[in-house]
Amino acid sequence: MGSRRFSNYFWALATFFGGLGFLLAGISSYLKVNLLPFTNSTELIFIPQGIVLSFYGIVGFMLSIFLWLTILWNVGGGYNKYDQDANKITIFRFGFPGENREIILEYKFQEIKSIQIEIKEGLNPKREIFLQTIYQEKIPLVPVDQPLLLSQLEEQAIDLAKFLDIPLEGI
Repeated sequence: MGSRRFSNYFWALATFFGGLGFLLAGISSYLKVNLLPFTNSTELIFIPQGIVLSFYGIVGFMLSIFLWLTILWNVGGGYNKYDQDANKITIFRFGFPGENREIILEYKFQEIKSIQIEIKEGLNPKREIFLQTIYQEKIPLVPVDQPLLLSQLEEQAIDLAKFLDIPLEGI
């Protein structure tokens, strides 16, 4: 799924409108012209309040641009391909534009040591499936969205371990 998740759209919109509001309030305090319909920011003193509002507005606006570009470029999006005929696993992800925009990891089935499950409960729960290679690399295989149900996580991990004919660790 990558960065095209509902939460990223929400935060991109929230930081855009929040940054725009702060910037307009700062500019209103400088020009002494009310640019915001729901408040009177002409009464603010430009130094220091208007400058601080303008700074926060610029930072919020820049953050929203970063989030929109991340969504546009679909950073983190990709797929996992398990090819039994070629005896190969291909993990493809999009990165940021540039020389290494496309991240492609390829492993032979013989290079895979095990499938690992990591479960962390609490305030920020994590339920992940990892591909453990013989080179001690741990490659995450599940999306970053909401944590999967334990039954779904176990079912996916068991199916993958059976398909690759390797051990399953962490249950």
